[in-house]
Amino acid sequence: MNNRASAILLNLRQLSTLVPTSRTIRLYPLGFSRPKVVYSNWNPRNLLFSDFGNGVQSSARHLFQDALIFKSGDNFQTKGIGTETVLTVDRPLCPRRLSFDSKHSLDPDDALKKEAFHHKASSEDVLTKETKPTPVNSKKLSEECSSLSDVLDKFSERPTFPSSNYFSAMWIIAKRMSDDQKRVEKQLMFNHPAFNQLCEQMMRESKIMHYDHLLFSLHAMVKLGIPQNTLLVQTLLRVVQERINECDEKCLSVLSAILEAMEPCKNVDVLRAGLRILADQRVWNIERVFTLQALIRCVGKDAPIALKRKLEMKALRELDRFSDLNSQHMFEALAAMNHRSVVLLDECSKMVIGNIHGCPFKVLINILQSCKDLRYHNFDLFKGIADYVATTIDIWKLKQVIFLLILFENLGFRHTDLMDVFMKKVIADPASLNMKSIICILHVYSSLNHFYKCQTSEFQEVMANSLTGYLHNISSENLLSAVCSFCLMNHFPMALINPLLQKDVIKELLIPGDESNAHKLRILAACLKLDIPCHKAIDFDLPPRPSTTLYPNVKVADALSSLLGEGYFSKDIQLPHNYHIDFEVRMDTNRSQVLPFSDAVTSAADIQRVAVLCVPRSTYCLDLAHPRGFLAMKLRHLKIMGFHVILVHNWEVERLEKKDVITFLKTKLYSTEAFLTADVNLQSTC
Repeated sequence: MNNRASAILLNLRQLSTLVPTSRTIRLYPLGFSRPKVVYSNWNPRNLLFSDFGNGVQSSARHLFQDALIFKSGDNFQTKGIGTETVLTVDRPLCPRRLSFDSKHSLDPDDALKKEAFHHKASSEDVLTKETKPTPVNSKKLSEECSSLSDVLDKFSERPTFPSSNYFSAMWIIAKRMSDDQKRVEKQLMFNHPAFNQLCEQMMRESKIMHYDHLLFSLHAMVKLGIPQNTLLVQTLLRVVQERINECDEKCLSVLSAILEAMEPCKNVDVLRAGLRILADQRVWNIERVFTLQALIRCVGKDAPIALKRKLEMKALRELDRFSDLNSQHMFEALAAMNHRSVVLLDECSKMVIGNIHGCPFKVLINILQSCKDLRYHNFDLFKGIADYVATTIDIWKLKQVIFLLILFENLGFRHTDLMDVFMKKVIADPASLNMKSIICILHVYSSLNHFYKCQTSEFQEVMANSLTGYLHNISSENLLSAVCSFCLMNHFPMALINPLLQKDVIKELLIPGDESNAHKLRILAACLKLDIPCHKAIDFDLPPRPSTTLYPNVKVADALSSLLGEGYFSKDIQLPHNYHIDFEVRMDTNRSQVLPFSDAVTSAADIQRVAVLCVPRSTYCLDLAHPRGFLAMKLRHLKIMGFHVILVHNWEVERLEKKDVITFLKTKLYSTEAFLTADVNLQSTC
């Protein structure tokens, strides 16, 4: 007996020398109370688990070994104390409970460890047998309670393990509330006396509860609006990092949703890096498409391109299992990862078009916004969405249709049927429009250069009259935007234009460093001088246009040189009213002969000036057949200035041989009669 007692005392002395005493800071969960400096006592559990399972840690585990708990700049530290001292133990965490196999014999040291473990478990303030009631189910709890405070009352009456169920129940209840009710209930939750107690218990239980419960509770906290820089959230983030190897497919999905909803900070960034490692290792084993899409959304735009392609290949393999919802959400997922997979987007577009009826408005908006972010232009997809909206326009709210039209304008897509139907609705009920809606509609129709038979003038008058009613409270900048839209549409309501001609208003609009307003004022000035010649000239005294280096199309320059010869055309011409043309050619009035620039001409009436414009895709609508608003206005003004305009499409010239470019310019320069009658005087090598 004495020998056994001596062995126990010797073991205890050896154990006590292995655990250092460190000075740590104990902070209250949400930082609402004053922190105190305490001294940590020896915890036999740390030692019991210190050598359990050495050598089975993966690269994802080692990533978080020295990660910080606090975000830089967070106000958790008390005056005079630098950072919190954290004892790191080189071991995998035991998530829940350590069990001993009764079949194996124990030596005296193992018996001592077993006694120490059970003694600690019996004295643990989290799971004492005296206070541990039957576990509560979050779904049942959410059915029994009608408010967040009711859940906290249940907790204060009889706390149960795990605490995560209370947070999950509160989030389930909050989802059923209106925004105003949710805001009031959240404030009552923060002020509830049991809330701090629940947060403290949650932190104590975080290392022993099931990993999925831990993630669900953290997700609920984020959604409930608990500040991210609190000790509660940061502690749970750290525990999630340490136990990330316990992630299964379900946990990967929840963790992705959590990171997607959180702002960047040190712990979030480190956790996202760990998730990328797990995604890279387990991507081929993922079975659910929903989990795959959650991972794609979460890995971030700065993820390695190799990981992005691996996720793309996995999605392509699963295409046969895509549901309608999966195909709709794939656009948003790829946009969140900033990865344009044309093959994947094309296949999902076909599924969206085939099942467009009944598609919610929010999903349509997300698809179009994602296409814009990814610079993905699928004419058939846009047409399918627009056809659906045009045929069911009576079930859509006015704001919804306007929002869709704005996105279509951003994409350069002009759907004539939808815009015609919407124009009729506006003409029939102009009173339903507010000031913001009028400005947006004018911008869309002018940018896409859309006109509808004889109703265009009526539409312009209705819009002008409706906006005139808001003159008393519209800002000068908004009024200038609306007037600029009217100018592009070749309509000039003087009731709206005259207020902008005041010198004090022009001075107010010319903000230093803001070129946008100056550009719109230049458009207004050009239209007043060219489109309304009878209007009294106004000196706007505008700042000069910023100088930009322009490079004429080399292929077109070479073709003109071969076709006409040097001295018969001019490059890079700057015209009045801030217009620029790439090439100018002078011809006789019949456009049958090219005139050299050196010849003195007695009368301008004997010359036909020809402007050759090399235009990019962006100046046309998506179908590449209809010019957008600014190009249409420029063509109108160049004709007023006496030019015959030839448009050269840059994207078409790039794929043509030089001889084909020469043939194209030859047919465009000379009139049909002159081209058919004979070979005119061409200084050409072709």
